[in-house]
Amino acid sequence: MEIITNVQFDEVVSKGVVVIDFFANWCGPCKMLAPVLEEVAQELPTVTFAKVDVDQDPSLAGKYGIQSIPHLILFKDGQAVDQISGFVGKDVILEKLNPLL
Repeated sequence: MEIITNVQFDEVVSKGVVVIDFFANWCGPCKMLAPVLEEVAQELPTVTFAKVDVDQDPSLAGKYGIQSIPHLILFKDGQAVDQISGFVGKDVILEKLNPLL
């Protein structure tokens, strides 16, 4: 899963359904969520998945009011439409994504 910066962010989220994972390398729950997201990405090839390192890009975390990580923001055609905070299972992520597909 690609790690993006604020330079690429708007372009990445502009088209289709996109899941952005706000994370940090030191975050235990973020490390636990990574393989779950990889599995969901395999099942939903039409959805774009990307990561934002909050330590490397704090401006994006601030822009979206990220208070805790891991934090997922779901975008559809450039608009943030849903969020998931904390570690969750695959079923929760799929439940949030299915109406957007």
